[in-house]
Amino acid sequence: MHALNYASAFTLTSSLKITSSKHTSFNTIAQKPIHMQYNVIKTPLSPRSTPTMINSLISPILPHFHVQSQPHTLPSMEHTRRNLVERLLHALLDTIEKMIVTRLETNGPLPSTADPKIQLHGNFFPVPENEVQHELHVQGRIPPTIEGIYVRNGPNPMFKPVAGYNFFDGDGMLHAVRFKQGNVSYANRFTCTYRLQQEMKLGRAFFPKSIGELHGHSGLARLMLYYVRCAFGLVHTCKGVGVANTGAVFFNGHLLAMSEDDLPYAVKFSEMGDLKTLGRYDFNGQLKSSMIAHPKIDIRTGELFALGYDIIQKPFLKCFKFSADGKKSPEVNISVKQPTMVHDFAITENYIVVPDQQIIFQLQEMLKGGSPVVYVKDKMPRFGLLPRNDVNEERMTWINVPDCFCFHLWNAWEENEEIVIIASCMTPPDGMFNEASQSVQSILSEIRLNMTTKTSSRRPLISSMTLEAGQVNKRFLGHKSQFVYLAIVDPWPKVCGIAKVDLSGPKKRNALSLQELEQCDDHHIAAKFMYPRDCYGGEPMFVPRSSTASTPEDDGYLLTFMHNENTNKSELLILDARSPTLQMLASVKLPTRVPYGLHGTFITSEELEHQNDI
Repeated sequence: MHALNYASAFTLTSSLKITSSKHTSFNTIAQKPIHMQYNVIKTPLSPRSTPTMINSLISPILPHFHVQSQPHTLPSMEHTRRNLVERLLHALLDTIEKMIVTRLETNGPLPSTADPKIQLHGNFFPVPENEVQHELHVQGRIPPTIEGIYVRNGPNPMFKPVAGYNFFDGDGMLHAVRFKQGNVSYANRFTCTYRLQQEMKLGRAFFPKSIGELHGHSGLARLMLYYVRCAFGLVHTCKGVGVANTGAVFFNGHLLAMSEDDLPYAVKFSEMGDLKTLGRYDFNGQLKSSMIAHPKIDIRTGELFALGYDIIQKPFLKCFKFSADGKKSPEVNISVKQPTMVHDFAITENYIVVPDQQIIFQLQEMLKGGSPVVYVKDKMPRFGLLPRNDVNEERMTWINVPDCFCFHLWNAWEENEEIVIIASCMTPPDGMFNEASQSVQSILSEIRLNMTTKTSSRRPLISSMTLEAGQVNKRFLGHKSQFVYLAIVDPWPKVCGIAKVDLSGPKKRNALSLQELEQCDDHHIAAKFMYPRDCYGGEPMFVPRSSTASTPEDDGYLLTFMHNENTNKSELLILDARSPTLQMLASVKLPTRVPYGLHGTFITSEELEHQNDI
């Protein structure tokens, strides 16, 4: 999940001081306050490429050494002068940053949404990379039909924050658990983005962090410094500046790591189960702009649907799709009046469902000392219905849905003249990005859009708990589904359990009035699994027992990471999705701590056999 897409202006990033000691990390004291220790890290970005990291306390005027795979050659005089000028410019701009920008940032306390002591506390604290480790200890029995790799994405800052930091600012890291013929292995790797490569060369972060830093006058000052670095060629944005820390999807032979501020990055699994970043993926030159981190794959057609948005220039929003063999359709420019955050969307059999809601981007708010992420209370939320195969927006229909902000949409389908949307409605809408007086709530809701009358209705399905981060059986994406599997969030943003929600509700549903339906909250909970005390987890991943069409919708398993905050140990749980208690079938004991993260995917062993290079 990524909140901002500042095009080529800036990117989401973070910073942790690093040293060159092998596989050492500041994660060993994760339960202690962040200011007590923060030394790391040597991070081998792939088994074949292992740059040596220099402690970020070293002056940028000094040379930056890295391991070279080619023989050393004497640099030319011109090259030496250029390096000297670059180091001097870095030193000058660093001095300006310390003298002016840092002072602006220390004038007052940071909001909780940008305070690294809060955002990186406990198991939100980052970890170093780990090479693949095999034959992990398993408690219980792994179902024999689970063959493949579960991979989950999430923010994991490589460099210590020097100012503000928000959870969504971190560098992307993938955690992968492979199941192969009864054996289980684990590896975690940074996605080696172009932005991360540039910061590694300097040994520290210098890209502005869009949520944690870019607010108020200090944010403007950081943005100006970034522009100056770009103007002098100290920062290169030609290959993108994204962090790839939010979503993961496997499409047309490629595992894609995504954030909505850039193109996706392609990652490949080795035969041993390790991960290697192949590079920024533009679908063979077809994709020229950013893509959000929640594309939708229609398993029945093999198509991938996606949106992309821009906060600088029109068109602010566009829609496109790829055929099963990776051929891109013409982009459909969607008319929205303001640059709007569109984190997620939905598809049905015949339509693409596009939200246009109250969170917009106004960079000029920074001049007033505020955040560029703005909640516009008097903006009318609406959903657009675009026919899936259209090449322009002429037939797109917009339907207003008052007082509605959905960060995630779990599914949608068509019922006669209506589009039914299952989504979590969040209040306050900007609670994850700006400090608010009330805690964030996310209420699972049913939204109905009548295509004939152009009217809408919305009702809560479960209002007694906050439900976020989840999915339906992907075979039913875009079609009517009975079940959705969601994380129970309490206290925000920690996940304390998993709920299997029955969207059909109680058996006597048709005999109940609307008022009675709204009151039968618990009847939608088909099953619930609560983590043990002081243990928290993340998004549940549904893995079907079989891919055949006759298999019951809930016949499968739920995979989720769980972390024990007392022992500081992590494990992967495998739950029976059909069990009335979501019975735990197995637990994989992981060799390292897995921080709380975001979204993932499961890649079958058959899909792994068809991986492609770029």
